[in-house]
Amino acid sequence: MSRIHATAVVDAGARIADSAGIGPWCIVGPGVVLEDDVRLVSHAVVQQDTTVGARTIIHPFCVIGGDPQHTGYKGETVRLEIGTDNTIREHSTFNRGTPQGAGVTRVGSHGLFMTGAHVGHDSVVGDHVVMANNATLGGHARIGSKVFLGGLAAVHQNGRVGQGAIVGGLAAVTRDVIPYGSAWGNHAQLHGLNLIGLKRKGYDKTAIRRLLAAYRDLFEGGGTFAERLDAVEGAYADLPEIMEITAFIREDGKRPLCLPGE
Repeated sequence: MSRIHATAVVDAGARIADSAGIGPWCIVGPGVVLEDDVRLVSHAVVQQDTTVGARTIIHPFCVIGGDPQHTGYKGETVRLEIGTDNTIREHSTFNRGTPQGAGVTRVGSHGLFMTGAHVGHDSVVGDHVVMANNATLGGHARIGSKVFLGGLAAVHQNGRVGQGAIVGGLAAVTRDVIPYGSAWGNHAQLHGLNLIGLKRKGYDKTAIRRLLAAYRDLFEGGGTFAERLDAVEGAYADLPEIMEITAFIREDGKRPLCLPGE
């Protein structure tokens, strides 16, 4: 039987796994699903229409599955889906989607969301993402897996941050950050590749040198950007990371791109 504290308020329409734990003064609303070993520490709100994946821990004073902060929202049924093994620290807020968007906000697995992290409506967040204290995602943001967002960083609505990128603290991200990129500043500029992340993932010096060469050819070479993009795709077709970067750029060519020195 689920471990539900006597002071918690749980809607009759919620589905709580037998191994889940709900601490003092928590509120769990209608349409909520808490999977195996989910733990609400205390004073947490899972408002409604939200699935929380197994072994996720939600700390005090979080509001998870809150209404989207969107002037067009009129109470329609929309959802939030959170994967497994996440840690969501105090005062974080994750909003449900909107009918104007996908209707669902999606957060992956194995993430760490530090104090005050905010995930806006219709955002899509990958696996192994770290959002440091008070990092913020505007609506419809798309964050790849293994991304690190520094404290107080903010990603503009509809913004994209590619897999493996790092965004420095206080950065205002108004342009898309390429996979494996390193961006910081206000407004954020691209400052090379996320070398620390690449080294931690086991890339050797030879591999990193080739990735850096491709980066320089793409962002610092001669000719137009479109010409350099074509050239890099041909010259570095054997590097999946570079192919991921070029695919990211081509995927949404109308979006402004975070560039060096801009």
